[in-house]
Amino acid sequence: MNSLPAPIDLLPHRPPFLLVDELIEMDAGVSATGRWRLTGDEYFFAGHFPGRPTLPGVLMCESIAQVGACALLADERFVGKLPLFGGLDNARFRRQVVPGDELTIEVELGRLSARAGKGSGRVLVDGDVATSCDLMFVFADA
Repeated sequence: MNSLPAPIDLLPHRPPFLLVDELIEMDAGVSATGRWRLTGDEYFFAGHFPGRPTLPGVLMCESIAQVGACALLADERFVGKLPLFGGLDNARFRRQVVPGDELTIEVELGRLSARAGKGSGRVLVDGDVATSCDLMFVFADA
């Protein structure tokens, strides 16, 4: 049984913009791994693309940010804070992700201060890297 908190209990995001179903590993303030299962019923598939539904790459980057935010918000140093995107670097999209795929989202946090930080992450599908990117974020009061 998973004794980790649910992403919805850590993040302010709510469906349809909660892009992680569960956390499967976490070292608060250091790293986290999450899972997102695509059913095909997600709102974006209808228009991206009709006849060939494909998960938008920017949503994979957002899922990386959300898993990273879970690791941050589980750390007592950041209670009452909201991590916001400050930048996105080195984004690479390496394979198509489609309905029925299960995404494993891995994030490692780097430099952290009381006001900002960095991290990097990747999305894997069946063990293959689908997306990777580096994140920069700033903290706002929640």
